[in-house]
Formats: sequence, structure tokens, C-alpha cells
Amino acid sequence: MTSARMNRRAALGLAGGTALALASSGALARGAKAPQAWDRMVDVLVVGSGFAGLAAAIEARTEGADVLCIEKMSIIGGNSILSGGGLASPGNDLQVAAGIKDSPELLLADMLKSGGGLANVECAKVVAYGALDAYRWAKDFLGVKFDRLGYQGGHSVARSACYMNGNGANMVGPMAKKAKEIGVAVETRTRLVNLVTDEKGAVIGAELVKNYVFPKEDSGTRMFVRARRGVVVAGGGFSQNVKLRMLHDPRLGPQLESTNQPGATGDAMMAAQRIGAAGVQMDWIQLGPWTSPDEKGFGVCPKFVESSVGYGLMVDPKTGRRFVNETGNRKVRSDAIIATGHPAVILVSEENAGHVPPSTIKAGMENGSIRRFANLDELAKFYGIQAESLKTSVNRWNDAIRAKKDPDFNAKIFKDTKENKGVFYACRLWPRVHYCMGGLAINPKAEVINTDLNVIPGLYAAGEVAGGVHGMVRLGTVSIADCVVFGRVAGRNAAKRKI
Repeated sequence: MTSARMNRRAALGLAGGTALALASSGALARGAKAPQAWDRMVDVLVVGSGFAGLAAAIEARTEGADVLCIEKMSIIGGNSILSGGGLASPGNDLQVAAGIKDSPELLLADMLKSGGGLANVECAKVVAYGALDAYRWAKDFLGVKFDRLGYQGGHSVARSACYMNGNGANMVGPMAKKAKEIGVAVETRTRLVNLVTDEKGAVIGAELVKNYVFPKEDSGTRMFVRARRGVVVAGGGFSQNVKLRMLHDPRLGPQLESTNQPGATGDAMMAAQRIGAAGVQMDWIQLGPWTSPDEKGFGVCPKFVESSVGYGLMVDPKTGRRFVNETGNRKVRSDAIIATGHPAVILVSEENAGHVPPSTIKAGMENGSIRRFANLDELAKFYGIQAESLKTSVNRWNDAIRAKKDPDFNAKIFKDTKENKGVFYACRLWPRVHYCMGGLAINPKAEVINTDLNVIPGLYAAGEVAGGVHGMVRLGTVSIADCVVFGRVAGRNAAKRKI
């Protein structure tokens, strides 16, 4: 066995993405050499234990494969366990109960519009048309409890099936339980170092580090796992790798924090690139417009904000005026906030805040990121806003609510939105690096494409590590649909691969 041979041309990303040239000499194009003896043999190796990785592992095992799922951190779940949204799925039973008409075609149209014409349409179709089945699989097969219908900016309708008082752990937990029930081995503190290929360039296994202690590069012991049918890479994005994200977008330096868990450094993606996997749209890195500078990491404010848009309003504290469509997509809102040069303030009346999970408000008030004010004068004083200007903005927003039409920014106003008056809740907002739109190039079968535009046999990718599925902007909660849909596709195809 030999390491993968690399195309000697510069390895540039696909579909117009800003690419990382891997050097025409091929010096960086290396995987690991196959060992004389493998330490372990499985049918399918899955790298990553978030939504995509666990979905792939469960699906591969359901197809009868012997599966090993590895996680480099000490606990499973990756970024998925931190997510605060839900699963976007047109036609889910929560939508039906609410009398909302939706379709895969409408979800696809929303994805393509948000993606700015840069999405891989065929891959986007896989997500849009597979989302309802992913929801049913999560609900009926895994036992995930969805109890609230949520709206996310950029969607035409409310279609996000959410967990009222929880986060991604409400889904990772049932996935981990199911994986254990059906015999999937999930091993933590196990890091992918390199992929191993045969003389034809097919992936046949991986070089791992067992007992790895993040971020100590010299920790743990090396081992080699033979994957008879394939390797599924589901290791997430690289939002915490400041050097790598600045390579693709120099603006995203250390001055911007990330919502991601510390291990989101792109190890698995780079391992695939070393054997010739193509990158796509790597410079499209999404910021979350709903994070607060008054709390760390992902925090609780995102759920407060996404439950408030369409009900409350966002203002620039320097002027007291609205400055953006609050229900616009993430890029629209993030860019607008950053353009002001300082945090924004979102406020919503206590009556309209009934759409916010009570646990979110409680947690935000406890950590100081969400505050309650008896009136607008009190709110304006606390945030240093000119009170009369703020009142004028609130009155104009209330006029829009009565008319059910926003003449200023065309924000979506829901049928049950009430006028904002009386007691208010509010929080400050400043974007954080949230999601890598770019990643490994894949086809609709979740097969990874190399720099010669051919499939790398035996290598699959799903979730944030895969690029091009959404284009320049990902809609909220569509990532969970993407992870589950493509995770299952990858696991199924890896398990069924003929060898």
C-alpha cells in the first residue's frame, strides 16, 4: 500500500471558492502509508460524533455494517450539542397543526435565494426533499422530542421543529442512545491524523491517535484502523482555527470570537485535503447575528433573538433607530450590525416575549445577557439610547404591526404579533464566527470529489465539513436537516459500497 498520489497541478477549490493551493510540487499531498499490520478492522469508520457523524454511524449500522465512530474531544456531540434551534422540515406535524402550508420546493427556493446562486443545486435538493423524512426518522426512530414550531430569518414560513426548553443535547442524547442500542462503538479522545489510501487512490483506512488530550499535539498513541468499505468524514468546520479562517477571509481574526466548541479546528477536513480532496467556497464563513457580547460562546441569546424577530425590533443604540430587516438572513443582519461598529440592541415587549422559551429568558437574566425593563425610559437609560428617538422607533414599528407591513425594511410580521408596550426584555448583539459554508466538495451521494473532479473511492463527507451545499448563506436550522440527511446518505452509501 502507498500513500495517495496527488495531482501535480495546484489544488484549487471548486465552484468559484477561494482555494488553498496545496503546492504544485505535491509536497503537502500526503496521507499515511498503510501499516504492515492494522490495529483494528471495521467496515465503516465515521469521524465525528455530532448530528452528521451519529446519523452516518446509525445508518451504516442499520445497513448491517460494523461501525466505529470516533470523536477527538472528551465528550460526544461536537458543535451539534450546542445548537439552539431545531430541524427545518417542510410538512412536519407541528406545521400541519398550525395550518401552515409548506413544501420541499419552497424550502429549496429559500435555500437557493439565501445561497446567492452559489449553492450546489443538486446537493441542496437532497436536503430539501429529504428534510421531512429526517424529521420523522429523528422523531419516530430515535425518539427526539420536538415541541415547538420556530421561525428563522430568511425562511418563507415557520418550519423549524424545535425543542422548547433544550438545545442540541436533546437530539444528540437520543442519537447516542440509539447508537449504543444497535451496537455502534463511539470512542472519544480519538483523533484522525491522516487517511490511508491504496495504490489506486481509494481510501482504505486511517491513522488515528488514541487517548488524545486536546489540544496537546504530542498526547496519545498512534493506531491504524482498516475501513473495509469506507470512511465518513463528519468532523465539522474550522471556525476555531483562526489561522485557517484568516487564510480564507483575513477579516476574521482573533478579534472575533466563535460560537463553536474549542475542537472545531478542521482537522478532518485537512486530512482529506492532504490526499487530494477538493475544497469549495472556503472563504464563505458565516457569522451569527444573534450572539451577545455579554455572554461567552454560543450562549442563550440566539434562542431569545430568533424567537423575537417578527415581534420585537432591533435598534442602533447610537441613534435609537432600526437599521436592518430583523427577519433577514444571517449575513444581512451580521453585516449590518458590524457596519455600525458597535453592538446593537434587540427589544421585545413582555407580551410578545411569550414566544421565547421561559428557560431562555431565565438563563439570560441569570447571566446578565438578557434584561427586563419596566418601560422604555428605563431601557433607554440602561443602554445609553436617546429615549425619544427610541420611542419614535417603537411607535413606528407598532404602526407596521397594525398594518401587518413594514414600510422601512420589509421585515416579516406574524399574524399574532401584538403592539410592543409596557414591560420589555432586551439584549445586546455582536456577531461571532459561527459556520463554515465552505468545505470538502461532495456530490449528492456524499462522495468526496478530488482536485481532478473525480470521486475519491471510499471517502464520504457530511455536515459542516462538506462545502457548497448552501452557497454563501445557510438558513437557520437547515444545517441540522443537512447533517441528518447527508449523514444518513453517507452512512448508507459507505455501508453498501462494493469492494
